[in-house]
Amino acid sequence: MTHAITRRLFALSALALAAAGAQAQQWPTKPLRIVVPYPPGGSSDIIARAISQPLGEALKTTVIIENKPGANGNTGTDSVAKSNDGHTLLLCDVGALAITASVYNRLPFNPSKDLKGVTMLAYSPHLLVVHPSVQAGNLKELVALSQKQKMDFAVTAIGSAPHVAGVAIEKATGAKWEYIPYKGGSQAINDTVAGQAHVLMNGMLATLPFVQSGQLKVLGVSKATRVALLPNVPTIAEQGVKGFESGTWQGVLMPANTPPAVLNKVSAELTRIIRTPEVRQRLSGQGAEVHTMTPAEFTTFFERERANWAKVVAQGGVKIE
Repeated sequence: MTHAITRRLFALSALALAAAGAQAQQWPTKPLRIVVPYPPGGSSDIIARAISQPLGEALKTTVIIENKPGANGNTGTDSVAKSNDGHTLLLCDVGALAITASVYNRLPFNPSKDLKGVTMLAYSPHLLVVHPSVQAGNLKELVALSQKQKMDFAVTAIGSAPHVAGVAIEKATGAKWEYIPYKGGSQAINDTVAGQAHVLMNGMLATLPFVQSGQLKVLGVSKATRVALLPNVPTIAEQGVKGFESGTWQGVLMPANTPPAVLNKVSAELTRIIRTPEVRQRLSGQGAEVHTMTPAEFTTFFERERANWAKVVAQGGVKIE
């Protein structure tokens, strides 16, 4: 009797695996939506547009990019977390997503429970930049200047990774910033270029072109080591903020109810696409490094990031009702 039951359980398991495999092979059955929870022009948007066409070609479907900003990225993220169509992806700054649980007292979704990681795509360090009119050539001079005059610090949003990183620098150096929140990186960049803000911290992918054109002046990079595209720019850690490192991690997530076979299928395709010479070179030319992960590795990374940022948020006292 026991052997019969065991054989039946094995048979049922085999059928379930076969069904899951068939489901993944048949998926997608309609166009895919990639939701970017920020306005056009930011780092996540740039990467979404780099991968959308090859992803559609690989999966033989149409891929639509939907910019859905609002509530510091939470509006678009919540829409994906609650999506039940099985064909909606979220492409966002994973670091910012990891911070939300620490800076918000209430969220309409649980980042760890309502979303599943598909793969990481790219990392770019933050650049600390200023409007060219700011009379500072390094972080020490900027800190001294901020103690003498009002200094507006543009951030992609209150509670975003660049904001929390700015708070960490402020606490470590004695700088005095007045944070000006925007609805995304592109708007924060544009206002700093226009001289409406003095200082900006933002992902290198979106910010580097403005440094190269002379519209912004870079004072530091938030990586542990200097970057090849800006070899003469010292790291923030080199300039006295010991151990400082931050950056923008772009990754793709899907709703928690997505079948594992589908997650693995999308992960494999995106990993292949982001590693192609054409896409890799396109991103590396703007300072983004390709980083891919399996869904399991993504989960481990996300929980580690959430724990690390929780400490920074607590030290900085950043909180949003």
